[in-house]
Amino acid sequence: MADVKPKCVWVMRAGARGEDETVALEEGLAIIGFKDVPDLRNFPSREALIEHLLAADPERSRSRAQNRAAQLWAFREEARTGDIVVLPLKTRPSEIALGRITGPYDFRRVGDEQRHVRPVKWEKIVSRSKFKQDLLYSFGAFMTVCRIQRNNAERRVSAVLEGKEDPGSDEPLPPDTRIDIAQLAHDEIVAFVRQKFVGHDLARLVGAVLEAEGFKVIISPPGPDRGVDILAARGPLGFEEPWLCVQVKASETPVDVNVFRALQGVMTTFRATHGLLVSWGGFTEVVRREARQHAFKIALWDQTDIVQAIYRTYERLSPEIQAELPLKRIWVLVREGMED
Repeated sequence: MADVKPKCVWVMRAGARGEDETVALEEGLAIIGFKDVPDLRNFPSREALIEHLLAADPERSRSRAQNRAAQLWAFREEARTGDIVVLPLKTRPSEIALGRITGPYDFRRVGDEQRHVRPVKWEKIVSRSKFKQDLLYSFGAFMTVCRIQRNNAERRVSAVLEGKEDPGSDEPLPPDTRIDIAQLAHDEIVAFVRQKFVGHDLARLVGAVLEAEGFKVIISPPGPDRGVDILAARGPLGFEEPWLCVQVKASETPVDVNVFRALQGVMTTFRATHGLLVSWGGFTEVVRREARQHAFKIALWDQTDIVQAIYRTYERLSPEIQAELPLKRIWVLVREGMED
């Protein structure tokens, strides 16, 4: 029996700022930008598409037109039914959506505009930490549509889709790969925090961030916490509102709605005005929906929110925490990217 060819893996982004992510996930689509380009079925070849792009924008270089055409042609012709789609979420930066293409290219109305789309069955939304750093490098390439071939990507992404661990690879990236340096640095910090602040230490880190934000905090000791890891309030003695109950979950598993509802009960017990639910593994969609109904009462922090809070408060964190988590702020030049 002949070997079955493994499915290709494609990164297909949904806007430079994630503006199309919600509709893409809700309607089962891969939606890309390139709003200035008409129906790709009008072009008999990639070369015809290149000439159209040059004629439409003569001030742009041929190399840019070739790059755009290569991405659009891959979206229309090269990505096949059954191939895997990876969507790194800009609106939920700690997560990546995974799905499979279920049909051919279409140019159809989405909202008020005609858009380039492929139908996709979105199967999972997983934490970025499910993938090893080399694949995250590839997912961070500056392209809207990009096939990921190196580092045994097909086998490894398929494994994560099946609920297994990313087996990893020792294959290096090509030297000319363009990487999102900010995302790379963020991923490395996330991985370091995950390694350094395990279990109850994550609550200690969150407590330190809240102290840097001006709260007086009481951190429960390790062991059973009766539903609250941290109590926090404002003022020199910690008596002033907001009175905050914090529950911290260090597991890689997304928190379910029972934990969210339990925090509501604990808030009543402690007469807290607000709650904060921190989950390194993120949240189920049910939790996110229910949390929107309590948006002015309970906040959710996932791993990206934790790290963003560290960035925001780092200069005010205690010397002990800074010693455990040594960071340095840098500035980099932002060059024009490849996304549309």
